Amino acid sequence: MAKASELALKQRITQYTYGILCWGRDRLPPVIRSVVGVLFMIGGVFGFLPILGFWMLPLGVALIALDLPFSRHKIDHWINELKNQVEPPPPDA
Repeated sequence: MAKASELALKQRITQYTYGILCWGRDRLPPVIRSVVGVLFMIGGVFGFLPILGFWMLPLGVALIALDLPFSRHKIDHWINELKNQVEPPPPDA
């Protein structure tokens, strides 16, 4: 029973991470994306509070990394890996 709840939690975290990274990449201009990344990192420092959490730190770093040319391809690769985990493969026809 515990394994099913752990898998469900992992799937929710993966979906949430994928959604935030795609939103930041596709809808935010670079300067605003960096500001949002810094705000996420600041929120991650206060991870002991109920709404804020330590999960915000890596997402803030990833949002800022989208603006850095030498790290953009790594974040894009991570987004593609998350996409593969979130979306099930198409059935064979």
